[in-house]
Amino acid sequence: MLSREQIIETAIELLDAGGEGALTTRSLTERLSTGSGAIYYRVGSRDELLDAATETVVTAALAAKPARATTTATPEDEIRTVALALFDAIAEHRWLATRLILQLVRKPFGPVTVGIFERIGRQVGALGVPRASWFDAASTLVHYILGAVSQHARIDGDTSTVEPDRAEFLDATAAAWQDLDPEDHPFMHAIVGQINEHDDREQFLTGIAVVLDGLTRLG
Repeated sequence: MLSREQIIETAIELLDAGGEGALTTRSLTERLSTGSGAIYYRVGSRDELLDAATETVVTAALAAKPARATTTATPEDEIRTVALALFDAIAEHRWLATRLILQLVRKPFGPVTVGIFERIGRQVGALGVPRASWFDAASTLVHYILGAVSQHARIDGDTSTVEPDRAEFLDATAAAWQDLDPEDHPFMHAIVGQINEHDDREQFLTGIAVVLDGLTRLG
């Protein structure tokens, strides 16, 4: 018997393969060998299915635990763990970043937004941030995390079908920066040699460290 979980799992597979455009009633019913009525009955509309797929992936990411034992994990450990889990989830599911932003903006009361804020927010208090600043502090962290990882999103309207090779893309970017007038763009010339050396995850963690350092100064 077709289950809700099977429908969501198949929807995620289609989204991973081709983005939101690949998730149609026809593609889903063909993959599951069922009718549209069965899908609507168990999950609902396409938007509800996208929400369910997003919630499934995010819930799994939020279940991540720090490498060190829970009893010795610091608030910083917990925040880095959930931040990296979301980073990796979006790297694996390129459609997810856009859906996360939509959830944050349109459904701040929904399970996805609430789940992220709850996991991050508990650690904000543990960092010693004054209670009156909890909302601002948690929002700053969540907005940084989602903003930083959104660069991995599939952009609506982008008709390209081939993902650029990372090394080639960075080489081309470095070459373009190098061609800029050094008098008008001294900073870009100063960092051009660093673009090929950077690691996306390490860069992301550096940003987390900067935000956390600022939050601890609120106490």
